[in-house]
Amino acid sequence: MSRNVQDEVQEIVRRVLHRLQDGSTDGAISRRPYPERTEAASASKEAQVLRARLVPYETGRVDGGSSEVCGMENEGGSRTRLNTGEVAALSEEDVDPAFQGQIKGCTVSGVAIRDQRLLRDLLRTTPARIGVGRSGPRPCTETLLTFREDHAAAVDAVYGEVDEAVLEEFGLFVVDTMAADKDTYIRRPDLGRKLTPQSVHLIQHKCVRRPQVQVVVSDGLSSQAVMTNLKDVYPALCQSLKQYGLSMGTPFYVRRGRVAIMDEIGELLQPEAFVLLIGERPGLAAADSMSAYLCYRPRRGTIEADRMVVSNIHDAGTPPVEAGAHLGAVVKTMIEKKASGVKLMSVE
Repeated sequence: MSRNVQDEVQEIVRRVLHRLQDGSTDGAISRRPYPERTEAASASKEAQVLRARLVPYETGRVDGGSSEVCGMENEGGSRTRLNTGEVAALSEEDVDPAFQGQIKGCTVSGVAIRDQRLLRDLLRTTPARIGVGRSGPRPCTETLLTFREDHAAAVDAVYGEVDEAVLEEFGLFVVDTMAADKDTYIRRPDLGRKLTPQSVHLIQHKCVRRPQVQVVVSDGLSSQAVMTNLKDVYPALCQSLKQYGLSMGTPFYVRRGRVAIMDEIGELLQPEAFVLLIGERPGLAAADSMSAYLCYRPRRGTIEADRMVVSNIHDAGTPPVEAGAHLGAVVKTMIEKKASGVKLMSVE
């Protein structure tokens, strides 16, 4: 088993171990260590405490070896078999005191569980859907419902639209790309990199030419990212640029834009530095994540190596306020060094 696979499996084990803890003896491990979405939580769910203990489930031969197979018993007395095929050794601290000396091993993805504290620490490092258990060949009901909830949130983020009130709050006028609707936008990424003729005219009419810093916002693949994070990251970015003595051009919003839209806008306005705040492709852990792409003097033909990105801007990732402040510092460096991306790294 490679090291990467072994690390991944060990993380899966952590969530299983959590269900094996007796809060009165070993200390409870919170079921979900990463932030919950506020709208998804309920008081009754938050108040619920899952208490379980490790018990002998059956004795038999597993993968050619004789061993006790472990299971989980909850307060109601029902048991869930945990083994998946290979026996993994448990230290004494991982076993209910009533059964120490009786349980020889527990099958959890073929990885030995020796340090409960290590597993607890690893569990806090990721929001990944790991160690959620199963009921026979099926996922547990709670796991399935949470998956469907997160999947629905991701779909809504992609197909949703940014509330006009959010754009009006920051004085952002709206332009469109050649992608006329979300289905076209998803199927034809190239159209999300081109402005409509009407949008080109509007930008030329309303925007300051040759600004030091041009800031543009786009929904990209997550409208929710804009509605959730713009209120924090945008003011912090503006304040940071002001503190560094940098002037901004006329900010605006691009509907259904792709990252490379900054190249066409760069041709039109010729800014010294460009910042694009755009919604990231949503996953099952975060549907409201934003990225900030930066480039020094973007033009048509700009290669990806000349761009820079600050990603995972959301409450459970890079804090939006900190991201905005950091972006101002990066822009200052770009302008001073007259470079971005790999070129900036080589001159620093």
